Amino acid sequence: MASTSPSGRQIRTLTGGQKAAVLVRLLLAEGADLKLASLPEDMQTALTEQIGNMRLVDRDTLSAVVAEFVETLEQVGLTCPGGIDGALKALDGRLSPGASTRLRQKLRNRDGADPWDRIVRADPEDLLRVLEGESAEVAAVVLSKLSVSRAAELLGKMPGDRARRVAYAVSLTEGISPMMVERIGTSIASELDNRPPRAFSVAPAARIGAILNSASAPVRDALLEGLTEQDEGFAEGVRKAIFTFGHIHERLEPRDVPKVLREVSQKDLITALAAALPRPDSDDGRSAEFLLANMSQRMAASLRDEVEARGKVRAKEAEPAMAAVVAALRALVDAGEITLTTDRDDDQ
Repeated sequence: MASTSPSGRQIRTLTGGQKAAVLVRLLLAEGADLKLASLPEDMQTALTEQIGNMRLVDRDTLSAVVAEFVETLEQVGLTCPGGIDGALKALDGRLSPGASTRLRQKLRNRDGADPWDRIVRADPEDLLRVLEGESAEVAAVVLSKLSVSRAAELLGKMPGDRARRVAYAVSLTEGISPMMVERIGTSIASELDNRPPRAFSVAPAARIGAILNSASAPVRDALLEGLTEQDEGFAEGVRKAIFTFGHIHERLEPRDVPKVLREVSQKDLITALAAALPRPDSDDGRSAEFLLANMSQRMAASLRDEVEARGKVRAKEAEPAMAAVVAALRALVDAGEITLTTDRDDDQ
């Protein structure tokens, strides 16, 4: 039954779909950038058809729809993500791997779920392993759906011949149908969800690298030599994960030096500097000079005096002191307070 406006004119009675169409059309007319492509395709279709069927909407009816919408918004106290997909995004990183896998499987089996959202958010290493068993054409479709930076990252990790075949296959995707792309997405998402959850969130090379950070230099060098003989690729990954006192001058930003030194005891800092400064041509020596060059001149001069008074440092004293400086630095990195140069470059 139609109602009347304050001016006495009759207001059309609209369905929920018609009201949504009126609001969308109004927002578009006002220049709003609505992300309608994120809606399920059946909803996009229904909305478009409804807008096409609306024809003219009088001013009083438009005002009534807007007033009802505003009133509804004002009464909202809390919004929850719609559906399992929205809930998973809201709880990302807070659920166990097993629970996340089961929920994604449940979501994938429901109509309207977008498999590409799962693929876009997948761990690059997991996605790369899944694509290893797929044809170059399928891998090309997956890369075409990813961001440019993510696609380049995956392509760079593929063997040369495989990367060339996948790159060429991208040129063959122009005529592929949306239905086929959806089928490929469903298949790849299924493979990702059916992979058993990993017990360790950190890659093996990074875990060994973290352990060797705290090992003595002779032990670290001997283990790296043995790893290189057994698996050169894995050993290279471990080398990249290792961070010692000698890496400071290469990877720490000058502006972050004061932050790191505030977390190091005076005794450990003096011992580390006293062990490194007598070797100016070594990486340890360069890092020591780097630290002194990026603090106040008065503090640097005071530390040099104390280092001179400290005298020669034995290896069994030097390594724990240097490890303390590195531990303070890594703690700030893990807390997100500083970023090492290669870490930042890898994210770009």
